[in-house]
Amino acid sequence: MRPTARTLLSQVVSGFTELDPPKDRPASTDGPLGWPGYDEMRARAQARTGETESVVCGTGRIGEADAVLLCFEFGYLGGSLGERTGDLIEAAHTRAREERLPVVTLVATGGSRMQEGMRALAQLQRVSRQTALTRAAGLPQLAVVRDPTTGGGWATLAAGADVVLGLPGAQAAFAGSRVRPGAADPAAYTVEAQHAAGHIDRVVPETELPGVLAHWLTVLRVRTGADPRQQPEPAPVPHALPGPTACGRLPDSGAEAVARARAAARPRAEAYLDAYFEDREEISGDRCSGTDAGMLCGFGLHEGRTVAYAAQCGTPTRPAGYRTTARLIRLAGQLRVPVLTLIDTPGAANGPDDERAGAGPAIAEVFTAVAEATVPVTSLLIGEGGSGGALALAAPGRLWTTPDSYFSVIAPEAAAAILKRDSAQVSRTAEELRLRPQDAVELGVAQGVAETAHEAARTPGVTSAVRGGRAPRAEDGE
Repeated sequence: MRPTARTLLSQVVSGFTELDPPKDRPASTDGPLGWPGYDEMRARAQARTGETESVVCGTGRIGEADAVLLCFEFGYLGGSLGERTGDLIEAAHTRAREERLPVVTLVATGGSRMQEGMRALAQLQRVSRQTALTRAAGLPQLAVVRDPTTGGGWATLAAGADVVLGLPGAQAAFAGSRVRPGAADPAAYTVEAQHAAGHIDRVVPETELPGVLAHWLTVLRVRTGADPRQQPEPAPVPHALPGPTACGRLPDSGAEAVARARAAARPRAEAYLDAYFEDREEISGDRCSGTDAGMLCGFGLHEGRTVAYAAQCGTPTRPAGYRTTARLIRLAGQLRVPVLTLIDTPGAANGPDDERAGAGPAIAEVFTAVAEATVPVTSLLIGEGGSGGALALAAPGRLWTTPDSYFSVIAPEAAAAILKRDSAQVSRTAEELRLRPQDAVELGVAQGVAETAHEAARTPGVTSAVRGGRAPRAEDGE
């Protein structure tokens, strides 16, 4: 059984206060098209649901955060969007901007209302305008895809949100069930399929939805009341996590630097994120074609402040991973949140499928996102820094390294092969490439080598965990 809008609101929000209805439109018989029986349809829908429109809008509290909520009532003409639906959505977004509150939309709609024709379809432009204004105001927008979410509702209110969650088994597609090709696989039109394709961030069981929404709003809460014009302070450089044997000692040779960066027991992105953040939530997918499990992106709380992160996990990064990173950086700029990137990849994935998926354009997109970032980006090399596939995530002038890392124009094995050297000369090649983390500092590529927490504790008064270079300053992000 599909819960009503009011039932769902009672499960998700406390202290819900419905917005005052907008002014009535001029009276007409059977709507703008004079559709025979349209007035009777609306009267029956109201009698059945108790609602006067297909969306219920108001303010309330989700967890510890206030928000504006829009919840669709599918029982009212299939949750379809008409002119008055557009009035309510516009009023809700206006309230969100006035009070600087996040917007949470619980979507269940079959699309635009046929009985109002093009006047109904034009509401999609109106809805998009409102979400764009709210986005420009630096306010987060979360959408929950319920069953069904199709047509223009999927293409605007749901897929156009900053963070998209989906309920298991829900239909999520532009094409509704009655207009799809006859032989189409129904599984392709589900939340699960959209998640796998990179269009939905997370599939959430309905019983977990209140907690997940509250968690997201907690992670993003710091920016909701802030001045959107204010430049945030850069994210602090994380402490280096000690490796299994080196204990923070810098490598003596290029070959040692490579071996340590490739060591199986060396700390990876998950460990760094867990040590850095008190709390975090992930986004998933590039909103284009897929996901990359080797790239972790999201938002977290570091010392009570929101920081966005993009972290490579030591695998070749796929095009979807780069596009997700670019999406994350752009979203952080919109929300005025500083960015932390953790670099660890042998290089970009370069198989035939990766080339077909646009490896080059995807990497270019990240280079551009970092170059155009309107918020400070802080970067830490935590492992392998393989060529342009790693450099794309590095902030110029704000890159630090760890003792268990190396940065190289190319892997020493590949360099030796290109130079027609035998395999016995790989170590020599690594030395000539100057791959050690301290070499990156001396070459001016990195600002310094990050200290461990233990080392930093022995140097009181140092504002950041770095050595071999200066500590980061706020002006670095400008």
